Amino acid sequence: MSDPVEIVPSILSADFGCLNEELSRVRHAGCRRVHIDVMDGHFVPNITVGPAVVRSIRRRSGLFFTGHLMVDAPESYIKEFKEAGLDEIIIHRESCCSYSKTIKMIRKLGMKLGVALRPKTTLASVKGEIPLIDTLLIMTVEPGFGGQKFLPGTERKIIEARRLIQKCGASCAIAVDGGINLSTIPLVVKAGATRLVAGSAVFAGNVARNVNRLSRLAVRCKLRSCV
Repeated sequence: MSDPVEIVPSILSADFGCLNEELSRVRHAGCRRVHIDVMDGHFVPNITVGPAVVRSIRRRSGLFFTGHLMVDAPESYIKEFKEAGLDEIIIHRESCCSYSKTIKMIRKLGMKLGVALRPKTTLASVKGEIPLIDTLLIMTVEPGFGGQKFLPGTERKIIEARRLIQKCGASCAIAVDGGINLSTIPLVVKAGATRLVAGSAVFAGNVARNVNRLSRLAVRCKLRSCV
């Protein structure tokens, strides 16, 4: 049986003035996990949250926390983010001083492991790690800022990723991040994505209504793609 499709809210688009309330809204809307973008202003041209923010929201939330580390030398921060409350860490190969060592470090800490691919980064660069990871994150925009438009053609990489995962006999989920909304969900779900990271499409307006619309569309598209 194929994995169920789910909406994963990205808190980058949430109101940071009432972040705990925003997390409560997505939980009541039926979401099980949230996506936390960590940027350092070096690996990508923006700065977002650190362990202190994760620790603060973890105290009041039982949601599954995925941290997407868009930082230089993420191995320097993994233990601190684990202690702060992340359940999963997603890294970029090109940001690690020691890629294999970083993977082992995350696994040793008992965390879920993900690898992210920028639009121009090839699947071949992470082919050897596919059997080892829990999540393959396909970036459908250039990382660094929220609210960007979906890059046309990136759905082809999702199709390629799905075939590679099947060929390897692996079980990692395919997540997508960037410009995910009512218009792009049919493209990415048909291609094989099952975790749809959405920011402004969730938090702009009524969160419950937005999540409901996005989820219902995703499920319909998933059913059609399985026929």
